[in-house]
Amino acid sequence: MADVYELAGLSRRTSETFAREVSGQSVARWHVMSVVSEEPATVPAIARRLGHRRQSVQRVVDALARMGHVAVKDNPAHRRSPLVTLTPAGEIELGRLNITAETVRAAQLKAADVGVAELASARETLRALIAALRADEPSKPSPPSANEQRVKTGEA
Repeated sequence: MADVYELAGLSRRTSETFAREVSGQSVARWHVMSVVSEEPATVPAIARRLGHRRQSVQRVVDALARMGHVAVKDNPAHRRSPLVTLTPAGEIELGRLNITAETVRAAQLKAADVGVAELASARETLRALIAALRADEPSKPSPPSANEQRVKTGEA
């Protein structure tokens, strides 16, 4: 696992430099745009996916919204947790980052003598590990409903 952490750290640092040079973005903004490019998501869901604190992701979402790269829309499933979506301007920005990154990453893979099949196999392995680790995560108990609170305090 230490090698995975080292790779993640190196990748994050090189991506940070790359994102700043290509478009003046941070890697955090790039990652948030990538997550919501797949489908709209709430800030807590984005935070879970990226392994960051909700508050940190909220600051990034607020910055991206000010730039016009994401929009925050009502969430029919949860009144207080809106959905973050990528805007057309965000799609262009993300596309520019991804296209340039593909060229850089292809050169890095070539230098490492890693082929497409090996990379796909590594991805499958990592996804299997992620799924197993998620399954082992302790579930957070949901807060008691207002009704349960009233019963607990004798107000029912």
